[in-house]
Amino acid sequence: MRAPISVVIPVLNAEKQLAHCAAALIEGVEAGLIRELIVTDGGSTDETQLVADEVGAVWITGAASRGGQLKRGCVAARGDWILVLHADTILDAGWSVEVATHLNSSDTRYFTLAFASGALPARFVAGWANLRSRLFGLPYGDQGLLISRALYERVGGFQDMPLMEDVAMARTLRGGLRPLKTRAVTSATKYETSGWIRRGSRNLLTLLRYFAGVPVEKLAASYRKP
Repeated sequence: MRAPISVVIPVLNAEKQLAHCAAALIEGVEAGLIRELIVTDGGSTDETQLVADEVGAVWITGAASRGGQLKRGCVAARGDWILVLHADTILDAGWSVEVATHLNSSDTRYFTLAFASGALPARFVAGWANLRSRLFGLPYGDQGLLISRALYERVGGFQDMPLMEDVAMARTLRGGLRPLKTRAVTSATKYETSGWIRRGSRNLLTLLRYFAGVPVEKLAASYRKP
């Protein structure tokens, strides 16, 4: 019996993060859950591909657009389930046990968010994100996504968009998303660099503008400004 899960990770100059993300997935390989790791690149200029090769990943490359990268990666996936993760996210030990118990259901799952920081703002932002996910069914990409291939194809998959592809998918799956207890510990670097309040406020404003109908290309250009 083939392992059921294809892991798909979008990357762009992620040489420093990818190895740590992949290391946390080894227990899934040992448990017979992971069939393949697909790294879908958006034009990296560092050693990301070398790291991907070292961990035995399938390498896919194309234009830089996280939605497009995810779309290409999921099209290439051969597993009955797809697990989408960000390269700067590390799953807590024991994740494979919890995930295995849910593979007989049709539920789509996401992980509980935590930041790689013990600071109070980090706990506050993660707490709000987890509450928002439960109340409104809007987990972000940092929380991962475990979805059956059949459902993924039925809802049309990820949209080729530079930003908000995770929110678009969550809205499509509204009512069918359930949390896992396992934590997805994501990097706090962007928040620590920009400031927790500033970064959090910008994320919220971007989300509200997206709901208001602002084109994602315009949102992406604004979001990436220092």
